[in-house]
Amino acid sequence: MSWSGWGDPARARELPEPVRALLRDLLGVRAPGTPAATLEEVVLPAVTLPEPLLGALAGVVGAEHVLTGHEARVRHTRGKSTPDLLRMRAGDGSAAPDAVVLPGSHEEVAELLELCSRERVAVVPFGGGTSVVGGLAADRSGFAGVVALDLRRLGRLLFVDEESMVAGFEPGARAPEAERLLAARGLTLGHFPQSFEYATLGGFAAARSSGQASAGYGRFDDLVVGLTLATPSGTLELGRAPKSAAGPDLRQLVLGSEGAFGVITSLRLRVRRAPGERRYEGWRFASFAEGSAAVRALAQEGPLPTVLRLSDETETMIGLAKPDEIGAGPGGAGGSGSGGAGGSGCLLIAGYEGARVASRHAAASAVLARLGGEPLGPEPGEAWEHGRFSAPYLRDSLLAAGATVETLETAGFWANLPRLYDAVRLALLGALGSPLVMCHISHVYETGASLYFTVVTPQDADPVAQWERAKTAVSAAIVAAGGTITHHHGVGRDHLDAYASEIGPVGAGILRAVKAELDPAGILNPGVLVPRD
Repeated sequence: MSWSGWGDPARARELPEPVRALLRDLLGVRAPGTPAATLEEVVLPAVTLPEPLLGALAGVVGAEHVLTGHEARVRHTRGKSTPDLLRMRAGDGSAAPDAVVLPGSHEEVAELLELCSRERVAVVPFGGGTSVVGGLAADRSGFAGVVALDLRRLGRLLFVDEESMVAGFEPGARAPEAERLLAARGLTLGHFPQSFEYATLGGFAAARSSGQASAGYGRFDDLVVGLTLATPSGTLELGRAPKSAAGPDLRQLVLGSEGAFGVITSLRLRVRRAPGERRYEGWRFASFAEGSAAVRALAQEGPLPTVLRLSDETETMIGLAKPDEIGAGPGGAGGSGSGGAGGSGCLLIAGYEGARVASRHAAASAVLARLGGEPLGPEPGEAWEHGRFSAPYLRDSLLAAGATVETLETAGFWANLPRLYDAVRLALLGALGSPLVMCHISHVYETGASLYFTVVTPQDADPVAQWERAKTAVSAAIVAAGGTITHHHGVGRDHLDAYASEIGPVGAGILRAVKAELDPAGILNPGVLVPRD
C-alpha cells in the first residue's frame, strides 16, 4: 500500500487535461508549488525507546519482528485521511512510532501489553492502516515512546462451522484473503466497504465498519458473534451464544473501541452462502428529495435490495458513482445522457444478490417506478460495481493536482435527514467559500439513513489548517442538527470533541471508567476515542 496515498501505487494515474482545465475554471485549482516528498525525504523523530526496552520487546516476539528502520516507521505513520496524506506528502513524519512490533499469537499480544503497561510505552494497534479519522496517531506525551502493534502475522482462518454458519478468524486477516478462504467453501461475509482491498477484519470490528452491501448483509458489528480481547488487565472472551439476556452485551463495548480498550486477537463471524446470482442496475430520479422518498419506501416496506445508494444532483452530474470514468471522454464527468456517468437528476444504484433475485428485483422495481424512478438498465449499476473501490485513487490524483479533497459522513432519522443535509452543505460553503460539495445516501435503515459527503476545494497555503477549520465547522453543524458525528468512519482523534458533545458528560464518564479498568496505565491508542476530562 502506498505510504503517502491510497492502495497500489501502480494504479495511481494523473488527471486528464480536460479535468484539470475544469478544476482550474470551476474552482480555481492550481498545481502545488512544491513536489511531494519521497519516502526517503520524510523527516522522522529520533527513536526514544532505549535499547534495553527494544530488547525486551524482541524477547517477546523475536528480534526479526521488532522494526525500527526508516521505511517501516514511515509506513506505520498516520492513516489515510486527507490531512494524514497532506502531512506525509509534505515529508512530515512527526507522528511516527519508535518501533513496529509484529506479534504472532494472542499470548504474545498479552505479554506485550503487560510489558508496555509496566514501562509506559504507548501502543497503537495497526491493521490495514486505512483509518480516515486520525485513529493511528497516538498522543505520546507522558510515555517512554510509541510502538505500532502490526497484526499482520495474526491472519489465519481458525475454523468454519457450517452448521452454525460461523467462521473464526484472527484479526490481521485482510478482507480479500478472508473472502478467498471462505469462497473455497461456498461462503462469504458479504462485507465490502471502500477500504475492502486493504483493511483487516480486526480493523472492521474495531471501527464498527459498514460495507457497501450493508442493506443485504448488515454492518460488520451485525456479523460479530464472538471475540477475544487482550487488555493490560487480562483477557476478555465474549460471545457464548447468538443472543443473550445475561446483562448488557459487552461485545458492543469492544466493537467500535478503536484499540483504546484492548487488542482484538480473534473473531467469530456470521457467514452466508456465497450468492449464485448478482444483478446491478441504475435508476434516475428528478430530485434528491424524490429519490430519498423512494429509498425510504424500500427500507420501510421492502423488498430491500442488497445494495442501495442514491447520489444527489451534484454527485450525479460529476459522475462520482463511476470514478473510473471521470474525465474519460463521452459519458465521463459532465457527460450527457441519463445512463452516463454524469447527467441530470439523481442516480440510484440498486444491487441484488443471493436468493430470489428475480422476484426481489421485480417487486423493488415496481416501488421505484411508482415513486417516479426512470430505469436506466444494468450499465450504471455494473459500472459502479466495477469501480466501487476506485474513489480513493481519484482523491490522490486530485491532491496531486492541487485540490483538497475529503469525505465525511453522518446519519440521522428520515424526518431529520433534509435538515442534516442542508446543515452540512451550508457549513462547508461557509468555511471554504465555493467548494464543490457532493453527497449520497450510502446505508439505509427503516428509521433513517447515512449521508456521505465528498468535498473538493482549491488548496490554500496551509491545506491541513484549511480542512481542519472546515471540519470543525461541519462537526458543530452535525451536532446542532441532531445527527451522529460518524456513521462508519469512527471517532479517532478528529471527531473526539464532537463525540463528547454527542454522548454528554455521563457517557464520557462511562468510557473513561472502562478505559481505567481495562487499561489503567492508559497506553492503548492514547488520545483516540475516549473524551478528555
